Amino acid sequence: MKKLKRSARLVEMTQYLLFRPHSLIPLTTFAERYNSAKSSISEDLAIIKEVFEEEGLGELNTLAGAAGGVKFSPKVPKDISLKFIQNLCLQLQQPERILPGGYLYMSDIMGQPQYLNEIGKTFASAFAGRDVDVIMTVETKGIPLAYATATYMNLPVVIVRRDSRVTEGSAVSINYVSGSNKRIQTMSLARRALKEESKVLIIDDFMHVGGTIHGMMDLLAEFKATVQGVGVFMESCEAEEQLVDNYVSLARLYGVDSKTKQITVEPGNYFDTK
Repeated sequence: MKKLKRSARLVEMTQYLLFRPHSLIPLTTFAERYNSAKSSISEDLAIIKEVFEEEGLGELNTLAGAAGGVKFSPKVPKDISLKFIQNLCLQLQQPERILPGGYLYMSDIMGQPQYLNEIGKTFASAFAGRDVDVIMTVETKGIPLAYATATYMNLPVVIVRRDSRVTEGSAVSINYVSGSNKRIQTMSLARRALKEESKVLIIDDFMHVGGTIHGMMDLLAEFKATVQGVGVFMESCEAEEQLVDNYVSLARLYGVDSKTKQITVEPGNYFDTK
């Protein structure tokens, strides 16, 4: 790459870091990329670090030594995430979202890239520091959230299917009890999709009682995997008991009244403590 002016170099370096979260990048990579001295690169990184922290974009950490470098960790302040979630809660309380049977329509939220990006950053912040190898979700509505989170954690995604597929080879299947309707259902995961003893973060869109997530935990036990965390976009507070104890929720659904057209949604347990 030709030698750039410092202003252009700062822009390009920032973009390079944003697209490579949680990756250790040696200073020599930037020095060679921009044909600049390491001392100049270090000064540039100090400027970027200050801006990242002031604007709530994340942390830029430098590791010294021959094997060192710089690593960008996306992390959004909780107060900023709270404002975003509060706005989503207002949208989710619109009466026209009530579906027959007392269900809540939120597929449009799951289809908006800007919303998914913010949700992904929030989950990445909530589970920052966890030792995770892979993100798992179950088809279908949890898939966009899992990939949004994976983007900011720089991790692969594994998708649990409702039934096994020939194109994925041999699979491990289990039966589980759905928490919402108490039906026996099946989920499966291709043997090649997950290495044994992996450290897994589970991400899902909605949790009523937690039957599906509990089923994923049982499935992971077949792979001798460890659950490092559970994140759900929305939890229902109408259930008398939960099958999952330790989880992070971004929103809470307290009730959907089809007669009065009232929907009560509030920020989840992630925001209970500062």
